[in-house]
Parts: sequence; structure tokens; C-alpha cells
Amino acid sequence: MRHSEKRCGGTPVGHTDRESRRPEIYQSHPMSKPPPLKILLADDHAIVRRGVRQLLVESWPAAVFGEAATAQQALEQVLREPWSVALLDITMPGRSGLDVIRELKDARSTMPVLVLSMHAEEQFALRVFKSGASGYVTKDTLLEELTHAVEKVLAGGRYLSATLAEKLAGVLSGADLVLHERLSDRELQVMVLLSSGTTLKEIGARLALSVNTVSTYRARILEKMKLRSNAELVQYSIRHGLIV
Repeated sequence: MRHSEKRCGGTPVGHTDRESRRPEIYQSHPMSKPPPLKILLADDHAIVRRGVRQLLVESWPAAVFGEAATAQQALEQVLREPWSVALLDITMPGRSGLDVIRELKDARSTMPVLVLSMHAEEQFALRVFKSGASGYVTKDTLLEELTHAVEKVLAGGRYLSATLAEKLAGVLSGADLVLHERLSDRELQVMVLLSSGTTLKEIGARLALSVNTVSTYRARILEKMKLRSNAELVQYSIRHGLIV
């Protein structure tokens, strides 16, 4: 009997029933696509979120974006669903962004957090990395650097500039210990704002604190820093690159 002849039931000789059905099996189980990149943008300024989103779309046009205007909103979104990466400003109304970094990592340990801040690297970078962030970039960063930073942390690495790497190496070696490292995360935020000329009332509104609470922070800062006035605070901050 030749192979072109058929068995009873219509299946060609030399072909099994499984082989005859194989095309149908493959068609019913197409290769699944990889999940889309999900990027969470957390910043209290809508214009900043929109600008960063437009920049990142150029490199990841199919990415899915989420937005949060406060640190608490960012935490709620991360608790609700997984994200590929979170870009977080650490100075937003209400809770400290540094505190939220720790909670974000507790909730999603494998999700990289890239801090995108208006503050110079020298001010918060060391604290950011100690809190569990994977990278630190400033908001005046060029598109190429921001894209590279996102790629680096998505690949499981850490991103920091060459200047920051040198600075951190000095601090970790104990060669560059400074007084402001004694401050808590919130105290450092208040100190930078005070040194920049921000009033107690303005600081309170920005950080969702009462004027009395901000005044208490100011007193603690001056005591820990062994300084006597805002003028000395400004001089110290300029000398150590905390403000420009």
C-alpha cells in the first residue's frame, strides 16, 4: 500500500492522528508576548511627570505608565499591582520619600527604585542608597543619561554618576564624615530648605507640617550641627555643596 492511500477514517498512511492535528494545536496556542514595561512616575508636579513620561516614551513607546502625586499614592499603587520600575521624587508633600523607599522595597523587593530629584547628589544620595534605591539622578539630567539610568536599574544594576561615586567612596571610607550626616532624613530636608531661604510657614506647607513642628526641627538641627543661626546654617550648606 502506498503512502498516498488512506486508512479507514481518512488519515493518510504514514501519518499519525497526532501529526494530522498538530497545526490546529499550534494555532490554538500562539506564542505569548512578554508583558509590557510598567513605569511608575511619582512627583508632586504634574508638569514634571508629563515631561519625564514624554522623554521615556522615546525609548519605550509601548511602556505602560502610572502616576502618583504623593509618596503615599506611590506606595498604594505598588501595593495594588507590580511595576517594572518606579521613578520617585523624595521631596513631596506629606511623608518623606526616603521613608517610602524602604516601604516600596518591602512591598516589592525586586522592583528597582530610581530617585529623580531636584536636589544635588551630595545632599541625599547616600541616604537614598541606604534606603534601598537603585539609582539617583537630578531633574536637570539629559535624556541620554536618564535613559541609561533606567536601563541600568532595570538590568539589576545601580546607577550613579562618576562624581557621586567618588563622593560616596570618600564617605564610606570615613575620610569625609560631616556634621549633617548626624541629621535624620526629615531634618536634612528641613535644613536644605532653611538654607535655601524658605520660611518656616513655606516649609510647613510643602512638607505638610505645622509651623511649630518645623520650628522644633530647626532647633534640633542647630543643636546637632553646633550652629547658632540660619546665617551659619547657610554658610555651612554652601561650604558642603548642599545648596548653590
